[in-house]
Amino acid sequence: MPLITSTRISPDWPCQVKTPGSYDWERSAAKWLRELIPARYASYPALIRHPVLLARHAQLQVQQEIRVARTALQTARAELPMLGLPESVIEHTIKLYAAEVLQLQHIARSVRAVSEALAGRGAGR
Repeated sequence: MPLITSTRISPDWPCQVKTPGSYDWERSAAKWLRELIPARYASYPALIRHPVLLARHAQLQVQQEIRVARTALQTARAELPMLGLPESVIEHTIKLYAAEVLQLQHIARSVRAVSEALAGRGAGR
């Protein structure tokens, strides 16, 4: 009877990335990470050749996006009325920013899990 082992991965592991150690998982990780950064960075040779470097840049990118979304959320109530927007649009926009912060925090955890796996620390390595 063959020994069955399971690879434990983070619950934040992105579904677009294959399980660490599986065939071509690093390529799937790099593809997913490239989608998180501006296109001009995704074509830089250093980031293409070194997925760990790509992961680091994606972490920085997502952290910056979280800061932007938080700032937009924190300033929306004071600044959006000056743009002449109706209250219903302002409320919808505040909800949108709040949801975006949560989504970006989840993406940040996913990037961290992939980064650790690429660096050989956790997620099956």
